[in-house]
Amino acid sequence: SNHKYNTTDYFDIDPQFGTIETAKELTAECHKRGIRVLFDAVFNHSGSDFFAFKDLLKNQEKSQYKDWYFPYEYPVSTDKINYYTFANDVANMPKLNTSNPEVKEYLLRVGEYWVKEVGIDGWRLDVADEVDHHFWKAFRERIKKANKDAIIVGEIHHESSSFLSGDEMDSIMNYPFEGAVIDFFAKRTIDAVEFNNILTQNMTIYMDSIVRQMWNLVGSHDTKRFLTECGGDIKRMKLAVAFQFTYIGVPYIYYGDEVGMTGGNDPECRGCMIWDEEKQNKDMLKFYKKMVSIRKENKVLVYGSYRNLYLKGNIIVFERYNQSESAIVAINNSDKEAEINIGCTGEAVDLISGEKIVLGSSLKLAPMEFKIIKRHTSNK
Repeated sequence: SNHKYNTTDYFDIDPQFGTIETAKELTAECHKRGIRVLFDAVFNHSGSDFFAFKDLLKNQEKSQYKDWYFPYEYPVSTDKINYYTFANDVANMPKLNTSNPEVKEYLLRVGEYWVKEVGIDGWRLDVADEVDHHFWKAFRERIKKANKDAIIVGEIHHESSSFLSGDEMDSIMNYPFEGAVIDFFAKRTIDAVEFNNILTQNMTIYMDSIVRQMWNLVGSHDTKRFLTECGGDIKRMKLAVAFQFTYIGVPYIYYGDEVGMTGGNDPECRGCMIWDEEKQNKDMLKFYKKMVSIRKENKVLVYGSYRNLYLKGNIIVFERYNQSESAIVAINNSDKEAEINIGCTGEAVDLISGEKIVLGSSLKLAPMEFKIIKRHTSNK
């Protein structure tokens, strides 16, 4: 499959990706460069070619693995799909019975193996909400025992407080963020106030420590490419990425977005990475590198508090701040020039150009322009 969520062997690497040895080499080389590696896995279901399900198909009611799944009639058949599956009637993804102690222990060993033996730094867990809380509590305990600094991130599309109480997931993928960014920047179907209201819900639902760990995405393998959502408008995408890298949380980059990949709904959004540098969008890649650099070099954008300064129409201005410095982020997501009174004056630095500037009582923004302005809080 193009998604690999129909797992055949949980203890091996898909031949298209390499081998166990190349996986170990990958993690080792990444660690040398200060990069941590998470693997994506699904424990809600296996593939139909997984040994236990193959045994069920072969031996039916006599299979020692019949309780690993949820057949509701015999003979079990992939043609009839008379067993529970992922997303209803997906024949090659039979749902696993994680309440079965044998299944539970098998999957816990899987999670532990890749952390201890291959050196990965955690897991991104697909359809995590379709697996029970008892399993995830045991999973966290096993993984953290193998590596106390391992990260566990869940794919959950709805309100997720029950998974984020400190004994299951460390974080989740921030899908409300994705939807809001698409609607505000790409489609322009909501204004700045509604955009902010959607994002503020997370701040009211979750603890601050959780909000700061959320994976803020603008696209994934389940949605259209963000540049496609923008109708190919690079300027709109840049504004969204600028917001993504300055807002509270962890910026999540879907492979290829940084070189301008496009694509519609699945499977078009899952195209092969563009490795040919001649075909890459160099301007977009340069922009991503710039935003990564700005975020890394200005910790106030990572750890600072957040407050809105201006929300109107297609314009949003907010501040990330601490006791000694602040960064003002102003975004004009419109086709008209804007002049905004942000109530801040004094000497500052434009983080995009690197130039020193003097803030007056108002700030001018060209159409589709953004600014990131850093200043000392003593200038208030």
